[in-house]
Amino acid sequence: MERTDSDTAANTARTPVTDATSTGRLAAAGFAYGVADEERRRAVRRMKTLATGMLLAVALVYVLAKWAGSAGAGGWTGFVAAAAEAGMVGALADWFAVTALFKRPMGLPIPHTAIIPTKKDQLGQSLGDFVGENFLSGEVVRRRLHSVAVGRRLGGWLAEPKNADRVTAEVSTALRGALTVLRDSDVQAVVGEAITRRADAQEIAPGLGGLLERIVAEGGHTRVVDLVVARAHDWLVEHGDSVMTAVSGGAPGWTPRFVDRKVGDRVYKELLRFVTEMRDMPEHPARGAIDRFLRDFADDLQSDPDTRARVERLKAEVLGRSEVQDLIASAWGSVRGMIVAAAEDERSELRLRVRAALLSLGRRLAAEERLQGKVDGWLENAAVYVVTTYQSEITALITDTVAGWDAEHTSKKIEAHIGRDLQFIRINGTVVGALAGLAIYTVSQAFGG
Repeated sequence: MERTDSDTAANTARTPVTDATSTGRLAAAGFAYGVADEERRRAVRRMKTLATGMLLAVALVYVLAKWAGSAGAGGWTGFVAAAAEAGMVGALADWFAVTALFKRPMGLPIPHTAIIPTKKDQLGQSLGDFVGENFLSGEVVRRRLHSVAVGRRLGGWLAEPKNADRVTAEVSTALRGALTVLRDSDVQAVVGEAITRRADAQEIAPGLGGLLERIVAEGGHTRVVDLVVARAHDWLVEHGDSVMTAVSGGAPGWTPRFVDRKVGDRVYKELLRFVTEMRDMPEHPARGAIDRFLRDFADDLQSDPDTRARVERLKAEVLGRSEVQDLIASAWGSVRGMIVAAAEDERSELRLRVRAALLSLGRRLAAEERLQGKVDGWLENAAVYVVTTYQSEITALITDTVAGWDAEHTSKKIEAHIGRDLQFIRINGTVVGALAGLAIYTVSQAFGG
């Protein structure tokens, strides 16, 4: 089975991946095997041919040198044969080493061969550990970000009006996109539930009592009293007949009519006089009574259990009404419409303020070292937190991805990228081996006779 798998891998490596089925398999394995990869594989095959040709050439030189030596051509044939022999050894050794990376040489189950296919997962794990230890450590990230000086560079970039315009446009686009994706019904339900829950959880009577107490102490309620009294006076002046008719209509039936009119007229005049005096006299006793009533009511709101309980029941009744819930839910639609319209209009107050804020922030960042230090510190802390907290998840992306690759296709992909350089190792091995063999033979002849 081992030999069969190796033969299959070797045959696949010799066959260009041009058909749709093979390309589909590579894509399914996580690779996009394209025209560039096929061109690399052709370059690898050319280099393989060259390296193999050099091996055959030194083998031929060795045979000819041995034949010439046996034919009495001279001592020089020994030097040539030694160089060619060592060149063959170097070429074969490097062929074995390069081939063993991707498959089993000649299909033989030799230990520690086909390293990439058999050790793919371990290589992925080692690569993930290497990245985690050397690139995702908190100290490395902090030192790198500190050397970049993000705050100063960001400030200089934002201080340019064209860049501020670009950021404003991108933020507006993102905001519109987010508001478009959100469903109004979902947001309305969340907003309504949040407002209702917060209102239910918090007692409002003490707060209202404190607010009313401050308003009365500062005289803020006098304008309301002035408005009510003035409107009452105007209404009485305009509807005097209605008042007298209402008083007369409530009189007993046995009283004479002229008495009813006299009583109605008297009541109307007294009522009008009372309202007029109350309107024109800031120190009117009725105003003082209103002040005392409001102060007492404010105190009851804060300290009287019965009053506070009644206010809470009233609050629950108001919030429970469908009209109030519809009003709370509809508020989101109005807010959303205003935000979308402002985000789309380049001259809207929202976009102009965002642009001005970005320009101001950019100028401050570019000029104030203290602010630059704060921004750099925030970014460094955030980056260090991410890499230290999620280091294992980030490195797992590497290891899991490599583990999911098909071993055979992984070997092909890697060989397509680095195989050409590896063939130079074979060529260099041939040349270096020949030179080493020549040097060794020369030394042995010089000292060994």
